[in-house]
Amino acid sequence: MAPGSRRKARGFALQVLYARDVDRATDVGGALGVWGASFELDVDEPAHQFATELVTRSVEELAAIDEVIASASRNWRLERMSRVDRNILRLAVCELRSFTQTPVKVVINEAVELAKRFGTAESPAFVNGILDRIAAGLGRSSES
Repeated sequence: MAPGSRRKARGFALQVLYARDVDRATDVGGALGVWGASFELDVDEPAHQFATELVTRSVEELAAIDEVIASASRNWRLERMSRVDRNILRLAVCELRSFTQTPVKVVINEAVELAKRFGTAESPAFVNGILDRIAAGLGRSSES
């Protein structure tokens, strides 16, 4: 995969997951198939495949992923988190659980970069703190 492709894939996946969070009736498969072209997103085929896998697994494992996030977030109920932060965390937790070949540092860094791009000024620190706790809870340190 070309350098930067996975970053673009994660951004694309975040947008689809966000849309589904706004409206549970959103056809994730349809959105994944059409949005790249419709919005002229610069997502090559390998990145599109990665985004598809990431969104599909995130949706399939949503209850378990949300449980992991809820148990790691202190003083923040899932429904009180910003929609952007919540979906960045969902993607990152999915990647930590299902794409274990990706180093923890990379997953957390990419999530923080998404938070900087799409979230509020507080989002990067919030996402980083929760993901550090989650990685430790999954037995994966940020050093791996």
